[in-house]
Amino acid sequence: MPGLEPGQYPRVVERYRYHYLAQDQDLTLFDGVREMLADLSQQGYFLAIATGKSRVGLNRALHETKLLSVFDATRCADETFSKPHPAMLQELTRELGQDLKRTVMIGDTTHDLQMAINAGAAGIAVQYGAHPAHELNVLKPLFNATSTVQLHAWLNDNA
Repeated sequence: MPGLEPGQYPRVVERYRYHYLAQDQDLTLFDGVREMLADLSQQGYFLAIATGKSRVGLNRALHETKLLSVFDATRCADETFSKPHPAMLQELTRELGQDLKRTVMIGDTTHDLQMAINAGAAGIAVQYGAHPAHELNVLKPLFNATSTVQLHAWLNDNA
């Protein structure tokens, strides 16, 4: 790796594992997420995940948060093209027998929203995640949620 002295690479990998892999027991959901997912699922909506995580990382996170059985389909970056390529959404909608024009990608990054655009799906921005609101707004999402409660209400009224 550029910029590392000989012998530093194993320490970098060790620190990565500590910070990003060993910390799964500290995963917490945003307030209202579990209730929102249960409500949407009960209403008959298909729920899917398109993530930059690896399959191992996603399965670990879903297991830790007890959400493994909530989602109808998932796609990870180590299984297909990474965001913002549209492949994840295309594959998920095909697997679920759905139309991309009736699909909504909810995301907290510009990569999520750009993937929705590239796939011909709608995008909803959540402004309590990775990228700041002003970056998300450039991609003209269908809606901007500032909280899970607000997102849940908007989905119930508009989806």
